[in-house]
Amino acid sequence: MQQNKLDIFETAHHQWSGVTMTARAAAQIIKLMKKNEKIKGLKLSVKPSGCAGFAYVMNMVESTANDDLLFEQKEAKLYVPLKAMPFVDGTEMDYVSEGLNQMFKFNNPRAQHACGCGESFGV
Repeated sequence: MQQNKLDIFETAHHQWSGVTMTARAAAQIIKLMKKNEKIKGLKLSVKPSGCAGFAYVMNMVESTANDDLLFEQKEAKLYVPLKAMPFVDGTEMDYVSEGLNQMFKFNNPRAQHACGCGESFGV
């Protein structure tokens, strides 16, 4: 039986550094939350993907799970599932403009390598 790549770390009794947001990322999350009153914040998770191993997944949150960790800055709320913490612990999330594109960017100290297109990372 093959084990899910996201289940290979023991997460229950670990002290996490957490995930931080820049002022720009927090402002964007607040903006999204104000657009839709049902949205409680954003969820940052990871999934197996790409040539480097994992990809970040961002979703709007209407309801939270019992194992979601909450990271806040002002009114901005970022939820991270406990099983994603070994991959994103210590990450700083930013919101940047690159040309005409605007996106969340991740400064992840755990990422050992990334694919050439920037869509995936490995730990």
